[in-house]
Amino acid sequence: MTRAIALVDCNNFFVSCERVFQPGLEGKPVVVLSNNDGCVVSRSQEVKDLGMKMAVPWYQMKDMAKRHGIIAFSSNYSLYADLSNRVMSLLAQFSPDQEVYSIDESFLDLTGIPDDHTQYAQQIRETIRRCVGIPVCVGIAPSKTLAKLANHVAKKNLRFGSVCDFNALTQKELNDLFAAIDVREVWGVGWRSTGKLNEMGIHSVLDLKRASAKCLREKFSVVQERIVEELNGVACLELDDVVPDKQQIICSRSFGALTSLLPDLEQAVVAYATRAAEKLRQQHSMASGIQVYIRTNPHKESAAQYQQAMLVPLPEPTDDTRLLCHAALHGLRQIYRVGYAYQKAGVILTEIIPASARPKTLFDDAEAQQKSHALMRTLDRINRSMGSGTIRLLGEGTDKTWAMRRNHRSKRYTTEWSELALCPARC
Repeated sequence: MTRAIALVDCNNFFVSCERVFQPGLEGKPVVVLSNNDGCVVSRSQEVKDLGMKMAVPWYQMKDMAKRHGIIAFSSNYSLYADLSNRVMSLLAQFSPDQEVYSIDESFLDLTGIPDDHTQYAQQIRETIRRCVGIPVCVGIAPSKTLAKLANHVAKKNLRFGSVCDFNALTQKELNDLFAAIDVREVWGVGWRSTGKLNEMGIHSVLDLKRASAKCLREKFSVVQERIVEELNGVACLELDDVVPDKQQIICSRSFGALTSLLPDLEQAVVAYATRAAEKLRQQHSMASGIQVYIRTNPHKESAAQYQQAMLVPLPEPTDDTRLLCHAALHGLRQIYRVGYAYQKAGVILTEIIPASARPKTLFDDAEAQQKSHALMRTLDRINRSMGSGTIRLLGEGTDKTWAMRRNHRSKRYTTEWSELALCPARC
């Protein structure tokens, strides 16, 4: 039985999320911007057709945007994460084996499910579009690397109708496709590797497929050898049914405006430590240390520069937001220096262990631990149901002058009660 691995990828995901609740944006040029409205991180097809590149600074594109009527949105991570979860939950119904690869991509094992995988994939697309409103493309192949490539073909070649099944094509059809695709489109081939491969006469996917795996291993690494094997249909990468717990949790942002004030930095560090603690509890882990760092703007050469970090060990592993924030603030006050305009702060949780593996000592206060666990569980439950930040530590403050710019953010339609979409009724 031929193995069938599907990669389901949401089209222009951030832009598609904005269009779900604003259908009038369909067919119009739309972009989504990064933190502080800095760079373009998602483009509609209409914008791609205009020639705007990914990651260009938005301020450089404002004249072009005005000429072509490009509509810009600030990143709305609450909305994107919620719609992603809905898409992934639906996809899980189509296969017993799923690997959520990113916020907008998921691998599914379709081996042995139906005979006509193309028709099955079209059913997946129809279900996601009908239930969530997000368009997707599907690539199917005997390996993950080929599935990624099949998805690329499904997006770029209209004749496939957004679904490309390499298993349904003849060897000649595959070779013709591979010969027309640049080697840089292969999953795992970076820009540095592309240059070296080109020097070896390897320019297309077909060239790489026909190359000697052992020779490439000697010149590159075992990773390149596996890529060649995967292109030849040998599955070297298995689906990860369970996403491994993170060994470090990082939470940081650039500020919307530079600040020299310690109270502003304290509010930011409390906010970031709070978010990191939530992620820690989501994976049922505890941290034994927290690092806090601050820095000025390295690109502003005329300004005085300063950056510093401090790792604060914890007396015992914890997932309690209050204890983590207290340690982070202690570190911040040690490294803060007057006279600098700070652009960014962040926290890193380290020495992470499963909560179930927390070592017990003679000095454990079981009652205090139970109260902490109950409080954090209640805090998380309320914030999940009522919206992120509904209950938070006072140390976050209310007037966040340092918060990142989101001048074009749409409503958080699915995660904030006050921003629910309204539908007028006629009597």
